Amino acid sequence: MRIAKSSLIEPGENQLYGTVAIALSVFIFAYSTRFGQVSILAYYGLWFPLILVNYRTVLGNYTRYVWIFGFAVFCGLSIFWSAAPSVTTRTAIQYMTHVVCALIAMRTIDIRTLTRGVIAGIGLVLTYSLLFGVYHFDPIDGGFSFVGSFASKNQLGFYASLGIYFAFAAAFVLGERVLWLAPCGVVGLLAAYCLFASQSATSVLTVAVVIAISLGLRVLQILSPDKRKILFLAGTVFSIVASVGLIYGGGIDLVLGAFGKDSTLTGRTYLWQQGIEAAGTSPLFGIGYQAYWVQGFSEPERLWEEFFIGSRSGFHFHNTFIEAAVETGLIGLFLLCLILVVALLGHLGRLLSHARDPDAVVMFGVAMLLVIRAFVEIDTMTPYHVGSFLLYFTAGKLTLRQSKAEFAVFVPPTIPQRDIAAFEPAGQIEAAS
Repeated sequence: MRIAKSSLIEPGENQLYGTVAIALSVFIFAYSTRFGQVSILAYYGLWFPLILVNYRTVLGNYTRYVWIFGFAVFCGLSIFWSAAPSVTTRTAIQYMTHVVCALIAMRTIDIRTLTRGVIAGIGLVLTYSLLFGVYHFDPIDGGFSFVGSFASKNQLGFYASLGIYFAFAAAFVLGERVLWLAPCGVVGLLAAYCLFASQSATSVLTVAVVIAISLGLRVLQILSPDKRKILFLAGTVFSIVASVGLIYGGGIDLVLGAFGKDSTLTGRTYLWQQGIEAAGTSPLFGIGYQAYWVQGFSEPERLWEEFFIGSRSGFHFHNTFIEAAVETGLIGLFLLCLILVVALLGHLGRLLSHARDPDAVVMFGVAMLLVIRAFVEIDTMTPYHVGSFLLYFTAGKLTLRQSKAEFAVFVPPTIPQRDIAAFEPAGQIEAAS
C-alpha cells in the first residue's frame, strides 16, 4: 500500500494526519511530565520523519529563519557561562529540537488544520483532567482551586483559554461547517467550565481581551484596507487612554478583587522584584538558560520555601521578560522579544492590508494571547510547551510567501477570467518557499 506524499506534507491535503499530529502534540505538551520520555519520543516521531518524505518541502530554506532561531541558538551558547552547564545543555538541546518541530509543522500544516488539531487536543487534555484531576489548596490566597492533572491552576487555565479561543476562531473567523461546529461547541463549553473551576484570573482576562480584539478585527475586515487602518489606529489610541484611566482610577483593583486577588497579584510583584535583582548579577548574558531554578542553589531554595513549593521544581518568576533577563541576559531578552513583536505586528500588518485574510486574524489572536500572558507567565521559554510551539508556528508563517489564492481576493469579480493575469505579479507565485 502506497501513501501519497501530499497526505502527509501538503498543507490542506493532509488534514487527517495534520489534525491527529497536532492533537497528539498538544496532549503530550500537557502531560509529558506524567508519561515521561516515551511521550517525548512520540512527539518527535510525529514530525521528524516527515523530513524523509521530502526534505526540501518540509525544511525549506533555513537562512530565512535566522531571526526565529536567534533565541534558541543563544540559549545553547549560554552553556559556556552557565551556572549549571549540564542542565543548560540538556534543556537547550530540547528547546532547539522543539523549535524545529514547530517549524516543520508550520510548513506542512495550514491554519484550518492547526485549529482543528488544537481543538481536538484541548478536548483530550481537558477530558483527562476532569477524569483524573484534583483540587489543590493555595497557601498564598488561602483558597481551593481545580488544577486538573496539572501542578498549577494557571496551566489548566491556559489550556482552557486556548480551547475557548480556537473554538471561537473556528466558528467565527474560519467559518467551519456543521461537521466541526459541534465538536467546537463541546470543547468550548468544556473549556469554559475548566476555566471557571481553575479560578485562573490570568487566563480569564487574557482570553476575554483577545476574543474582544478578534471580534473587532473581524468587523474591520468589512472595510477597505485604508479605512481599516485609520479605524484601528483610532481604536488603539482610545484603548490606551482607557487603560491609563483604568489604572490610575483604581479600576485594576476592582477587576482583581472580582477574582479574589489584590494589587500584589498574589505575591507576584515581590517575585518580580526578586527576579530583577537576580538579573542584575549578570545583566548582559544571564546566568545560563534554565540555570536559575536548580536544586541546591541558595536563592531558588529560599524562594521555594517562601512560596510553599514543596516539590522544589516547576516554579518561575511569572514573567517571561524577567525570566529571560535572568537566564539569558539582555541579549537573550532582545532576541525573544524580537520573535514576539514580529509575530504580533507581522500578522497585524497582513490583516490590515489584505482585503480578506482570516488566517492572519487567527494567528494575530494567538500572538496577542502569548504577548499578554508573557507579562505574568513564561509560556514561550520552555521546551515541550504548547505556548512555545504556537509562538514559533505563528512566527514561521510570516516567512512563507503568499499563495495565489491570497492575491485573488483583490480581483474584482466582474473582470473576465482571461484578464485576471494582468493583476498578478510578474513571475510565478509560489505557495510556499
